[in-house]
Amino acid sequence: MTIVTVFRSRLRSGVDEAYGEVAEEMSRLVHLMDGFVDVKFYTSSDGERVTIVRFRDKETQRAWAELPEHVAAQRRGRDEFYSWYDISVSEETYQRSFVAPASS
Repeated sequence: MTIVTVFRSRLRSGVDEAYGEVAEEMSRLVHLMDGFVDVKFYTSSDGERVTIVRFRDKETQRAWAELPEHVAAQRRGRDEFYSWYDISVSEETYQRSFVAPASS
């Protein structure tokens, strides 16, 4: 089953530009990972950021978590960017999709 990572965070004041550069590079790298499924980014009206990343399996998710460039970005996040974060990694136990038929 797919592994789902939910990363919630708040940025410190004045870090948007530097954070954006690092986030863009991490997005580029994760898309290159074998076993990467998809990623979505959201920002709520109160400023909380949410990133949802799906991987094919635990091994793929672990490889991403331990990728040296990602480890360096995590460290920089704690040292410079985040005032708070919460991360949860879960195994998907059910998944279903629906796509409406195209209108004629």
